[in-house]
Amino acid sequence: MTGSIRDDAAPRIIARPFQDDDDFWRVRNLLIETYPLTPTDFNWEIRRWDGRRFHNEHAALRPRWQETIHLWETEDSRLVGAVHPEGAGEAHLQLHPDYRHLIEEDMIAWAEAHLATLTGDGRQLHISVFEYDTPRRRLLEQRGYEKTPHGGMARRLRLGNRPHPQPVMAAGYTLRTTRPSDMGDCQRLADILNAAFNRDFHTAAEYWTFATMSPSFRHDLNLVAEAPDGSFAAHVGVTYDEANRRGIFEPVCTHPDHQRKGLARALMFEGLHRLKALGATDVYVGTGDAVAANQLYDAVGFTEAYKDYIWRKVF
Repeated sequence: MTGSIRDDAAPRIIARPFQDDDDFWRVRNLLIETYPLTPTDFNWEIRRWDGRRFHNEHAALRPRWQETIHLWETEDSRLVGAVHPEGAGEAHLQLHPDYRHLIEEDMIAWAEAHLATLTGDGRQLHISVFEYDTPRRRLLEQRGYEKTPHGGMARRLRLGNRPHPQPVMAAGYTLRTTRPSDMGDCQRLADILNAAFNRDFHTAAEYWTFATMSPSFRHDLNLVAEAPDGSFAAHVGVTYDEANRRGIFEPVCTHPDHQRKGLARALMFEGLHRLKALGATDVYVGTGDAVAANQLYDAVGFTEAYKDYIWRKVF
């Protein structure tokens, strides 16, 4: 749906396809700009957006950006909205809150026309919505979506002046950061991600691309617990959004062979100390309903939790 949206009392908004590398950075800047203006996780955090590109830079199924991302901007070329997928049949909306009343329904309509997938039940589209977002829930209900029981959770910790324990590693394990230009570390990171999340697609080359090309990656914030045999037993990636003084924990994981030793908790405490030294005021982590994971985040001190659910439309 390429065209314009007109409201007599509103600025003219132009919708167009994603075009080039500049648009990637413009969306990224929109995420940074809108963070102080929106509730927790209303728009994506920067590491997740970077991952959409740099974890797929050399993949066989590299994202078809021009076909699957659509942008909304003002007449003076200010970007105020973007729609894109993450998985098949999904739509994610990144938008400036001052313009959502003008563009949100048009964004959803575009996603229905371009991002829905064909299943045995018909064409389907899934959109994730937080419980706090009453306007979007009402809009989806009006367009025939139904709430599913599936979803996730976003959690935030406000650092303030509260003290945080010093990290204590289990005997035999070493807390360190990953080493620049070390392909062995990239392989060990791929190994722990595959083992911890029951996957098989992470590779050293993929992680090398992210570590060397993503603007959000920093080796001094990429924390691991090294086991006695040299493998990685736990991993906590830390991103720092300097413009918003915001820390992001992603991923947080422990190898199944090394669980219940407090390794991930120690890495998160170390991450909190490093973020606070950088000037961070709050920290974010995305999670699901797993009891063990949320017990970990409670133990680290996360006190805010926001639930989202996937809404589905079949048409």
